Amino acid sequence: MSIYYEVISEDNIICIKDLCNALMAYQKSVAHIHPEFFDDMSFETRMPPAIKSAKANYIVAAKDDDEIVGYAYSTIASKNIYSGGFATLHCDSFFDFDSVKNDDVGCLSQFFIKDGYRNIGIGSVLFEKSMEWLSSFKAISDLFIFVSNGNDNALNFYLSKGFKTSHQILDGFIIVLRNT
Repeated sequence: MSIYYEVISEDNIICIKDLCNALMAYQKSVAHIHPEFFDDMSFETRMPPAIKSAKANYIVAAKDDDEIVGYAYSTIASKNIYSGGFATLHCDSFFDFDSVKNDDVGCLSQFFIKDGYRNIGIGSVLFEKSMEWLSSFKAISDLFIFVSNGNDNALNFYLSKGFKTSHQILDGFIIVLRNT
């Protein structure tokens, strides 16, 4: 195993399609609240719309030789894109806009590592690289991570990295974490 990390350009997002779809399938398999919400979620309904609506995008992949074994996708976006829903989900808002200091927010939007590559430090590297990128935007003070219900490993990982539970949305389908 020879793991290295590579930034993926927006023009080359198709290379993470299979992992993005695996993330959606995994989240559905562990969800105990509204697993059917994942029925309409796929690479096509999540990545291209997110890339297009964000002001800045960062995709970092972990590779073993030439195989992508994990990735993290982060965005800088207007807080207003999180009103009225996001991607295929519809709700009033994902967070209290008045609690956000600026017009834009940072978000660690997607994070997935293949079986066999988990619990060996890849996640920590992907997380740190994502946080470094998000922190490079000096005007961004509010960072969010949206964790699907049932994904306790991800929830505990982010909590161990200093994020705090803020609230739940969509009847508990998503747990909203933030840095402040």
